[in-house]
Amino acid sequence: MSYPADPQFQQPQQQQQYGRPSRMNESSLRLVWVYPDLLSTYGDRGNALVVERRARQRGLGVTRIDVRSDQAVPTSGDIYLIGGGEDRPQRLAAERLRNDGGLVRAAENGAIIFSVCAGYQILGREFINDLGEREPGLGLLDVWTTRGEGSRCVGDVLADVDPALGLPQLTGFENHQGVTHLGEGVKPLANVRTGRGNGTGDGTEGAYRDTVFGTYLHGPVMARNPAVADMLLKLALDVSALPPADTTWYDALRAERIAATSQPA
Repeated sequence: MSYPADPQFQQPQQQQQYGRPSRMNESSLRLVWVYPDLLSTYGDRGNALVVERRARQRGLGVTRIDVRSDQAVPTSGDIYLIGGGEDRPQRLAAERLRNDGGLVRAAENGAIIFSVCAGYQILGREFINDLGEREPGLGLLDVWTTRGEGSRCVGDVLADVDPALGLPQLTGFENHQGVTHLGEGVKPLANVRTGRGNGTGDGTEGAYRDTVFGTYLHGPVMARNPAVADMLLKLALDVSALPPADTTWYDALRAERIAATSQPA
């Protein structure tokens, strides 16, 4: 299937206000893409591209900072994105993020953090590393991950998001062996209709607390679900709504993947 071209967005002449104090008039949002050299195996860099694009479609400036694993994580970002990765790079990333401390301090400052797969596990209390050992995470989400004994969780996912987040159905692709257990300090991000999600058998997918989010969904997830990128922007800007932006390309991709996933095997 071919997708319609994403037309250039024409910046509105006047910025609309949304009733509560916001940062809509600030010159630039600070978007931080964490460790692309270790945690960007499955195309998750696309999430950074989509968030940046969705901001610019609204006439918002974006300063994007790609932080490699030998660099300090800045603490003054607005939105932090972390992708998936293989087992050894995940262990290295967890170790360096623990030693660096910048991402934890950013969370304490109220930053928005969105993580995928290996990044999701790193935000939790612990996971099983490539050596078969329990690896400490950052403790930003009350989750912990064990190694699944059965087959890998692989395939397309459809999931209904927690209604409190006001998002449409999620579509994405999972590929993981981990089984992530949720503690009392988090809520499930979604509940799966198709797919295995957290792998625990309870139908949950991902987790979130306040402005910290984790999911197993690749795709990249924000190209399939632009409303997720918009949610992060609203949180960062402290607004309840955003000016409209074109979703033609995203809608075509979503429709294709949802239709394919909904077909009986």
